[in-house]
Amino acid sequence: MPLPIAISPAEPILAQNRQTSPQPTIRGDSEQVGIQVYQRALPAFVTINAGGSSGSGSVVRADGLVLTNEHVVRGARQGLVAVVNSNGNRYRGRVLATDVANDLALIQLETNDGFPVIPLAEISGIQVGQRVYAIGSPFGLSGTLTTGILSRIGRNGDLQTDANLNPGNSGGPLLNSQGQLIGVNKAILSPDGRSNSGIGFATSAPVAQRFIQQVIARRSSPETNSSETGSPRRLGVNIDRSNLSIESVERGSVAAVAGLRRGDRLVAVNGSRLRQIDQLLRFLDGGPDTMLLTVERDRQLREVRINF
Repeated sequence: MPLPIAISPAEPILAQNRQTSPQPTIRGDSEQVGIQVYQRALPAFVTINAGGSSGSGSVVRADGLVLTNEHVVRGARQGLVAVVNSNGNRYRGRVLATDVANDLALIQLETNDGFPVIPLAEISGIQVGQRVYAIGSPFGLSGTLTTGILSRIGRNGDLQTDANLNPGNSGGPLLNSQGQLIGVNKAILSPDGRSNSGIGFATSAPVAQRFIQQVIARRSSPETNSSETGSPRRLGVNIDRSNLSIESVERGSVAAVAGLRRGDRLVAVNGSRLRQIDQLLRFLDGGPDTMLLTVERDRQLREVRINF
């Protein structure tokens, strides 16, 4: 999937994490470090295809939990994506959760296979001036490595780098010299909307780590697992019954987190056409764990995944 342009400065329950052995420290000259970082990270790198678009991702748990961008999986139909690892093995993945604000998503691979993982760096492992390495699938060229430095850390925690990012790098890892994920690549700066200025952006590892922990906690808690409680769900929106348009979105609600906006018109739920509000209410009363809403926004249809 093309990287977004920055114009200005359901799902199985997550398995218990398998223990992984500490990895040895990478040492050597800059060339050898780059080679070792790539060799260590590549087995846990994946290419993701969702609804005709593609991006990249990182396996972050040995049970097949993949971290990527929300915009990479936005076109997934029924929450399903195709995932290919560096060995060419193909898997079906299910979108577990998304974070629109930070452009993050988690995918669970539907397999019993075990996987190598890319560890997430602590905040102490993220320093301006450090050498960084980006792995992605630019223009479909899976497993492409580019290098640069960490140029800046924004006030919101976003990372800025001069490592070359292109369409297909979205969701891929930005790594430090120890092969740890310091960021999830997500956007480039393009003043004219066409050229690549050489400035890229990534969501930082601490933000991604919080997202992962929240999803795991939510899905492992009986109080929030609808498959056990079956409790009715709330979107946190006010809807005009006459045309199914959203009049307001409650701050902090699941609708707000998913990116629903005032003015969005609800068209379908999980592919079934909505004709009246009672259809939506009956669906929510069933206590779903997730739902895929089709909405009309700015005269275009788009799909928004809601995770309860």
